[in-house]
Amino acid sequence: MAEPDETGTLRLAADLPPVCGVTVVACVRDEEAYLAGAVRSVLAQEHDGDLRLVLAVGPSHDATASIAARLAAEDDRITVVDNPTGSRSIGLNLAIEHAAGAPGSVDHAVVVRVDGHTELPPDYVRRCVELLRTTGAVGVGGVMAPLGRGAVQEAAARAMSHPAGIGPVSFHTGGRAGPAETVYLGAFRRTAVQAVGGYDPTLFRAEDWDLCLRLRRAGGLLWFDPSLVVEYRPRRTLRAVAKQFWRTGMWRREVVRRDPSTAGLRYLAPPALVLGLAMSAVLTLCGAALGSSLVLCAGLAVPSAYVLGVLVAAGHAASRRPALRWRAALTLPVLLVVMHTCWGAGFVRGLTPKAATDHRA
Repeated sequence: MAEPDETGTLRLAADLPPVCGVTVVACVRDEEAYLAGAVRSVLAQEHDGDLRLVLAVGPSHDATASIAARLAAEDDRITVVDNPTGSRSIGLNLAIEHAAGAPGSVDHAVVVRVDGHTELPPDYVRRCVELLRTTGAVGVGGVMAPLGRGAVQEAAARAMSHPAGIGPVSFHTGGRAGPAETVYLGAFRRTAVQAVGGYDPTLFRAEDWDLCLRLRRAGGLLWFDPSLVVEYRPRRTLRAVAKQFWRTGMWRREVVRRDPSTAGLRYLAPPALVLGLAMSAVLTLCGAALGSSLVLCAGLAVPSAYVLGVLVAAGHAASRRPALRWRAALTLPVLLVVMHTCWGAGFVRGLTPKAATDHRA
């Protein structure tokens, strides 16, 4: 068991058993295009112990529920649980509740999170369990490797793996193996997750970051290994990307509101950009109305510098190997602007009453 002691420090009373059961959990909705591939990658894992997959299926506008039911009927290692709220936090907690294994099976001491639009390499689960053992960490994770088809998805994939997209975060851009603040998806000791209360059901975004924060504050070690690579499929349209980053910005503002110590430069830069662009627009209008070239130039300074920076960053990102196709390369600067401004505008706007109770937010 893993539990906080009197000082709140997370301690491990026992290491992982020699034969370690693993439950892979996923909260899925509207994943018709990718769910079957994600499930196949889980069932193909090179793991000697018992392995189960629990899918928490939320309300969908496509055939996700029927696909999940069919896959479960074809393989008894898959369990489907209903997640009527659609909330990732609630769905993941429901899935983890089923992580004890089948009657008579070994204890499922490890919980591995995946998403419906990810695919695991065959040795992922085995290597995660090895890392949990060798490092003593409560959670381990690796690199998110975005892959796309079509101009927008290809551009989104490149942006998300470049510092200009989401910032220089190790699981996006790579780095050295070692302790980490958070892990992408994550493979966790189940008792450690339970000891800190699981995922926060009041958070519909940033729930993974929040869980990792509570694990660290309880004294647990999180470990990043760049050789762990998970394929990820980004959104396929500019509208979907805009909606994703708008909602993420709103929920990040909520996380900072709850705990101001979590505010960092990476999170404050997009809202600062949006506010700077808004002030520049006011100055530009004032300069034009007053006929003042000085005020007009001052108003154009920030947007001009930003556009130049985006073009330079997009050119650098597009030239990385493998080089982007020309349609994706032309889309990339537009996509970077959408990501930055929508995230920043969502943060400035903050969480709306409707978004606070809407699982789609």
